[in-house]
Amino acid sequence: MRYLLLSALLLSTAIHARGTGDLGVLIERADSSVQIVETSNNTSLARVNGLGDLSHASIVYSRDAQFAYVFGRDGGLSKIDILSATLVARTLQSGNSIGGAISQDGRLVAVSNYKPGGVKIFDAETLELVADIPSTYGDKQQTSKVIGLVDSPGQKFVFSLWDAGEIWVLDMSDQNNPAIQKFKAIGLNPYDALITGDGRYYIAGLFGEDGMALLDLWDLDKGVKRILPNYGRGEEKLPVYKMPHLEGWAVAGNLAFVPAVGRHEVLVIDMLNWSEAARIKVHGQPIFVMARPDGRQVWVNFALPNNDTIQIIDTQRLAVVKQIKPGKGVLHMEFEPRGEEVWLSVRDEDRVEVYDTNTFERKAALPAKKPSGIFFTARAHRIGL
Repeated sequence: MRYLLLSALLLSTAIHARGTGDLGVLIERADSSVQIVETSNNTSLARVNGLGDLSHASIVYSRDAQFAYVFGRDGGLSKIDILSATLVARTLQSGNSIGGAISQDGRLVAVSNYKPGGVKIFDAETLELVADIPSTYGDKQQTSKVIGLVDSPGQKFVFSLWDAGEIWVLDMSDQNNPAIQKFKAIGLNPYDALITGDGRYYIAGLFGEDGMALLDLWDLDKGVKRILPNYGRGEEKLPVYKMPHLEGWAVAGNLAFVPAVGRHEVLVIDMLNWSEAARIKVHGQPIFVMARPDGRQVWVNFALPNNDTIQIIDTQRLAVVKQIKPGKGVLHMEFEPRGEEVWLSVRDEDRVEVYDTNTFERKAALPAKKPSGIFFTARAHRIGL
């Protein structure tokens, strides 16, 4: 009888426990806060305040998806428990940071910094500093801004140096002896980067010149390969109103879709030989080019003055098939884990909108204070996110 009563009690407890699989976090950039949301019913659950400057904030999750690590523009690294909606720990680790990553085993959190540059590695449990990697280059008297930081299999982090034009691979498998492999002269001003879902290819976009830099992480001895060189040859460049982002890694079959810098185009790359396969004319300068999880659609948002618009590309037809106008300042998109709905932040109208990706019907709208980044917990189990 005792066993049956105990079993019933445990079952009751389990039934009422809250999982994290349908949760996410919205950045409220103007209010130093985030909202915790759920995607089963598209509702807001809670708000956490006191997170500093979130004007260019991003998030990664612990491997159990209970904790969100928030990287603020002011150099703040905050750890949030999304089940209890509490700020667990916070450290001001630099003067200006631009993002971060979490290690393969979930034990290390890395932050990339603009000021003073470099990468800092923290214990994911305590936020105690584990390693400080300065981004010095040349005569060792210069320090570069660090961008494009991603996690990589083998307890590695990969990142790019904006000023130096380099890619570094940092091996943290021995925390007491971090090892760095440097790849120099990759191109001018790498501005952002991504890693393929299998963790093999790291690609840095170049702002200072046409083209991208490709590093095969399975065969580092090959060095960096330049791809899509001179994709704007003979054409006048447009002013760049907002730096495009490479997050999302829009892949459909053997094709990859990336924003063209300073152009009203999405570039299509054949991943079998890393050559240009097509160009798709779009409404403006693309910022995020993100694929629905099944790869059938690619959703694109834009810089000013076209940032009230979203265009959807059919990846079979390689053509824009739908355009919607959610409102002014559409900054970010995030697909629900299986892709049936997508969330859009509409910063200038203080709301987040949810759309059905098959019918393009708006399903919900949630009030939010100048929302920007949207991050769902499915990221906890994906390389590079």
